[in-house]
Amino acid sequence: MNQPQISIKNIGALLRPLVGLGGATVIALLCASIPTASGDPGNDNRAPHVPASLQVPDGNKVSFHANAVGVQIYTATPSPADPSRFVWTFKAPEAVLFDNDGSVVGIHYAGPTWESESGSRVVGIRTGLAPAPVPNAIPWLLLAASTTEGPGIFEHTTYIQRVNTTGGVAPATPPTQAGQEARVPYTAEYFFFRASRH
Repeated sequence: MNQPQISIKNIGALLRPLVGLGGATVIALLCASIPTASGDPGNDNRAPHVPASLQVPDGNKVSFHANAVGVQIYTATPSPADPSRFVWTFKAPEAVLFDNDGSVVGIHYAGPTWESESGSRVVGIRTGLAPAPVPNAIPWLLLAASTTEGPGIFEHTTYIQRVNTTGGVAPATPPTQAGQEARVPYTAEYFFFRASRH
């Protein structure tokens, strides 16, 4: 399993260059800036409204909601169309997860993996994608859980939705040499689902 470059112990180092603000202030700004999603959440009133391509199958309910503040990391790789030029290629996310009160609850890193303070963990596989309804924002996603570990908030997770994204898009200016890295700030909301029996 990919190991995170961030941890619960060093999240302050990630947040300082991004925002220079306390966690509660970050979440207040995040929640004030997120757009309203659209679609039909079915009979789960905690589920976000999303396009049909991102709807979670019946029999799953929201178990947890987190706000993410972090970066999308891109690296320079040779262009498939012209190997003498370089393009930005997505590498991994790196973010801190907050609850709605602004308390840190976990981290998000390569895999993609979400890990709670208690050590519960879920790794997802993308199954759906929809363009973000705001400009210069990474797409909204639906992911199915491939593995979960517990106990904790991510134990028994079946699906994850990434919605209400801001930022995170690769730089418009292409890289000039191999090995360059771009860390682009982003925010998102993640909704975690479990089968109704859990």
